[in-house]
Amino acid sequence: MKKLISLLLTLALVFSFGALSATAQEGSGLKLGFAIDTTFAKSKDASADAAGLAQADSIAAAVLVDADGKIVNVFIDNVQVKMPFTAEGKLGENFPADAQTKLELGDAYGMRAASPIGKEWNEQIAAFEAYVIGKTAEEIKGIAMDDDTKPTDADLTASVTMSIGGYQAALLSAMEKAAPVAASATDKLGLGMAVSTSKSKDAADGNDGVAQAYNTYAAVTVNAEGVVTAAAIDSTIGSVNFDATGKITSDLTARAATKQEMGDAYGMRAASPIGKEWNEQANAFAAYVVGKSATEVEGIALDDTTKPTDADLTASVTVSAGALKATVLKAIANAK
Repeated sequence: MKKLISLLLTLALVFSFGALSATAQEGSGLKLGFAIDTTFAKSKDASADAAGLAQADSIAAAVLVDADGKIVNVFIDNVQVKMPFTAEGKLGENFPADAQTKLELGDAYGMRAASPIGKEWNEQIAAFEAYVIGKTAEEIKGIAMDDDTKPTDADLTASVTMSIGGYQAALLSAMEKAAPVAASATDKLGLGMAVSTSKSKDAADGNDGVAQAYNTYAAVTVNAEGVVTAAAIDSTIGSVNFDATGKITSDLTARAATKQEMGDAYGMRAASPIGKEWNEQANAFAAYVVGKSATEVEGIALDDTTKPTDADLTASVTVSAGALKATVLKAIANAK
């Protein structure tokens, strides 16, 4: 877990998180941070007796931090995309088209029955969020955990008994990336996530198959009038490759970098009609929604391929923006 925290903090230092779209409010001192971690460790090969599984686990954390480095507001969610495949290298039965996050699943996630305190995941993450409000990064680093990263602090174990190491690491990364925004301490903070598996395919013609969770994420702050005061957008492509015998050929220990982290390495600039990389276009879309209500965001015009058609947006955003718009709307709706 120390290695994971170190990796995430190192990544935060080597690139500037550019999706924060609002100009810093004079004297507010508030910063918005946003971090995503996607791993594949629970994936497994297919066998004669059982389907294989490509599982992309993505933790997303958004934080609003004050001038003293203390968390003012926090939003954490987690999505597990479970994609089966067969020993013949085919996508499995009931292959998901999308996936709900753990918050969206609520009681359907099914942790309550196995919990020693009888609490569901959404209840435990809400308790963990409440616990970290008012804390600095150093204090969050100091949260005591056992070897399974379950908390051992007496004032936390009554409400949180699940493993929290991944959430701790995501919070620390989000705090490290936090940048000034024109938000108020009374603004609500929201997070939205959307998943597509439409680019998954069977192994064929000597080429590996792929189970791919293409995720889009948005974090927003919203004022009392329901207007967005800051926004951040990111995306991950969580792919697990498998051959015609159902054996996984990907490195399951690798972490999927986000598109914001990749920056120019994502490689969109050369193909872009406006010569802009994905992160630049996502940042422009994030800037465009600042000052807008949910109704106004809903009204952003897109063509049949979900590319923007508003003249004041097409100069900076020509990518398909359907998922960007959808996750911003989710984030606004989820704001708390």
